[in-house]
Amino acid sequence: MTGDAEIRVFGIRHHGPGSARAIARALAEFEPDTVLIEGPADADPFLALAASDDMQPPVALLAYVRDEPARAAFWPFAAFSPEWQALRWAILHDADVRFCDLPAAISLAAEQSPESAERPDPLAALASAGGYDDFEQWWDAVIEHARPGDAEGAGAGAFDEITAAMEVLRADTDLDEHTARREAHMRQVLRTAVKAGARNIAVVCGAMHAPALTGPLGPAAPDARLLRGLPKVKAALTWVPWTHSRLSAASGYGAGITSPGWYDHLFTYPDDTTARWFTRVARVLREEDLPVSSAHVIEATRLADTLAVLRGRALPGLSEAVEATRAVLCDGDDVLLDLVARKLVVGEALGAVPEDTPTVPLDADLQARSKTLRLKRAPIAKKLDLDLRKDLDLQRSRLLHRLSLLGIEWALPAESAVRSTGTFRETWSLQWDPELSVAIVEASRWGTTVEAAASATVLDRARKPGTTLGEVTDLLEQALLADLRDAVPHLVTAIDAAAALDHDVLHLMSALPALIRTVRYGDVRGTDLTSLAHVADAVLARVCAGLPSAVTGLDSDAADAIRRAVDDVHTALALRDDPDAAGRWLDTLASVCDRDDVDGVLTGRTVRMLRDVGRFDEHATGVRVARALSVGSAPAAKARWIDGFVGGGGLLLVHDRGLLSLIDSWVSGLRAEDFVDVLPVLRRTFGSFAHGERTLLGRAVRGGSEHRATAALEPARGHRALTATALILGVPV
Repeated sequence: MTGDAEIRVFGIRHHGPGSARAIARALAEFEPDTVLIEGPADADPFLALAASDDMQPPVALLAYVRDEPARAAFWPFAAFSPEWQALRWAILHDADVRFCDLPAAISLAAEQSPESAERPDPLAALASAGGYDDFEQWWDAVIEHARPGDAEGAGAGAFDEITAAMEVLRADTDLDEHTARREAHMRQVLRTAVKAGARNIAVVCGAMHAPALTGPLGPAAPDARLLRGLPKVKAALTWVPWTHSRLSAASGYGAGITSPGWYDHLFTYPDDTTARWFTRVARVLREEDLPVSSAHVIEATRLADTLAVLRGRALPGLSEAVEATRAVLCDGDDVLLDLVARKLVVGEALGAVPEDTPTVPLDADLQARSKTLRLKRAPIAKKLDLDLRKDLDLQRSRLLHRLSLLGIEWALPAESAVRSTGTFRETWSLQWDPELSVAIVEASRWGTTVEAAASATVLDRARKPGTTLGEVTDLLEQALLADLRDAVPHLVTAIDAAAALDHDVLHLMSALPALIRTVRYGDVRGTDLTSLAHVADAVLARVCAGLPSAVTGLDSDAADAIRRAVDDVHTALALRDDPDAAGRWLDTLASVCDRDDVDGVLTGRTVRMLRDVGRFDEHATGVRVARALSVGSAPAAKARWIDGFVGGGGLLLVHDRGLLSLIDSWVSGLRAEDFVDVLPVLRRTFGSFAHGERTLLGRAVRGGSEHRATAALEPARGHRALTATALILGVPV
């Protein structure tokens, strides 16, 4: 009692169904006119939204710094959270309800946010004192499995006992300064409520705070001094959907629990809890096409009940349910048990907030676009195969690419299960993470719509000092995929300017493939890229002019980098199908291939490329291979040349036994010490071949192919095959 006001403090465990049921019963018995709940005091204006039928937990209060949205904190609530039940009770019974913890504006100004703080759970000490190694088992047995109408142990009396136990624990615990300030603020809110005329005040807070709020409040001056001058930030708050998986301790949430899905089940189904649970498990397994019958459910329920009796427990807990699931429903398969744990024990339920919940304009635009394109936010990863020839899928693709540019990773590229070699297919993996709400707030500084924000962020990256030609080219490629038409001309201009200022041939070569891909495939999305084609031609001209001088005096690492760039440019030019551009490129390669001052990995590669396109015939190629492996070259240089010539694929040697014989003779003639020196390079070269290529080469070197070629023929069997083929084709034999 404080004056004429009666104050009752209910110390709860965050997100405990037993606490939630006990709070509902205690409030119904006490009938308070004011309910104070642990939570940020500056979120009071948003409490009314909890009365909406569209507010479906799990949800969370999101607070972030207006000028620095990455600094954010969440206060999650599930249906089985005692705070949520207290909030709903107050709304339904017209009681005054407020949050009483430190405002988010102060919490966010602290070095450590309230949800990131790592602090021991004092209730674990009670579990140990009760003889339980596992705190969850103790809480299940003492609190969570208490049914309505049970003895007072799970009702209001349990709160008094917990508060008394917390007093003992606090006596041996050094409270940090942040906790002391939080409790001082709670007492100040209590004093304010009393002065405002409240008569019956219920305080719902974490059990560790309960002793600090129980009994006489004492003078206000010490608390006022403790709170005076605390730093603040400009904070914005709103409600956002949350998921059960983000309530789990494994997600890093400071007040997390191990089994939110199980706790939701306990709260939702207080009667026949075990049988209903195994029915849900059976449904999940049947969705995986596993043979689970009603008999399995009955036997699993019996086993769980028996285990509970053997362990002296009134009702089966999660441990009994897990063991019965493994033994009966999963046949001892831990992989299936893990599936049940992910889908049910932890769970992936996603909450919802009313449409009129305050949000940034960017989020409102994203929600509207998602609804139009039928993209639903879901906590479980879902594959989305898009056919860009369809307008709906094309619009979806553009939206997802725009979100990717903004750093909102709702969707990530994935491998498609549909076999296709065209450029009109995309596959994404969609999974909504509640913390993407922070990413949306961060991205909102770029614009009020997804398209405008994506365009602004692309142009900002392109204009930053130090942005390389390759980076700008990649931005253009992404902008085309996102259909940012207003940004494309500016990016083309930026590429032209960057190319003119960049004198590094490797940079130019690294940017050229993306340019050529854009020119080649950009028209699939209906964008005019004529000006970009001129830029690509100019970059190619500079590459052809600078490559001969850039390949001299290189160490092995630099030569390998140039080789990879040469491969990429060569492949890109083949896609472009421009004879003039290809001719200039091949002339440049021809000027490099016979030089002695160039690393062998480059001369070998250029000889191979010129041979593949028909510039060199078999004789010219054989002469160059023989010369590279001649006596005058060092073994290491020869190995580098071979690496460049055949590295990445061995089909050339499979079909050209003359070249294979030259290389085989060279390797066979190496001295022991030379062989040891070149072995790493040879192993890398031949190790990159496909398994089938290595097998064929091994047989050829051993003479296996010749043996098969000279093997006796069987004309009778061949005639039967020809006859069958003729009948199929309908031609006379």
